[in-house]
Amino acid sequence: MTTLAALVFPGFQTLDFFGPMEMLGDPAYGIEIVTVAQNRDLVPSRHGQRIAVDATLADTTDYDLLLIPGGDTALTAAKDPELLQWVRDVSAHADRVMAVCTGTILLGMTGLLDGRRATTNKLDFLETVPLAPKVNWVRQARWVEDGKFFTSSGVSAGIDMALAALASLYGHDKAAKTAYGCEYNWNTDADADPFAKLAGLV
Repeated sequence: MTTLAALVFPGFQTLDFFGPMEMLGDPAYGIEIVTVAQNRDLVPSRHGQRIAVDATLADTTDYDLLLIPGGDTALTAAKDPELLQWVRDVSAHADRVMAVCTGTILLGMTGLLDGRRATTNKLDFLETVPLAPKVNWVRQARWVEDGKFFTSSGVSAGIDMALAALASLYGHDKAAKTAYGCEYNWNTDADADPFAKLAGLV
């Protein structure tokens, strides 16, 4: 059984989390999704829904996949040394590490993306990327793949990124079938990012 650690923290962005989960949770892959948080309290999203937790940071770091959502509070969560170390430890042996929106900044602040290409939310780009200055931040990209690390632009881009990660593991045709099953128009062009121009980045 492939295990996926899906990190949550108070104020996580709803679609950052549940969009990729819809794709990664397709029964065709047999991925066990484990929702992980700092403690076992219900965790409120940015929009107020509260999600139950399956495991805490202290329980284990032995996961095959990792997803880090974003949200305005991701940068607050990144101030917690225990959380950052947990991300490092999980990433050390995970097959794929995925981060969405400002979750990519959190991932960048661990040092794991130093010298690697990555992207993040375009509206907050100039304000947030200085927090991880050694990352090769890509201004115009829907998502970026660098080795086992997959990072995406804002919110909905995480769905395309999750499908790209699935394609890298299980093949393009199988990922495309997942998108079709959700009646989702998968943007397979990682460089198709009109929001970079709208945000004045290019």
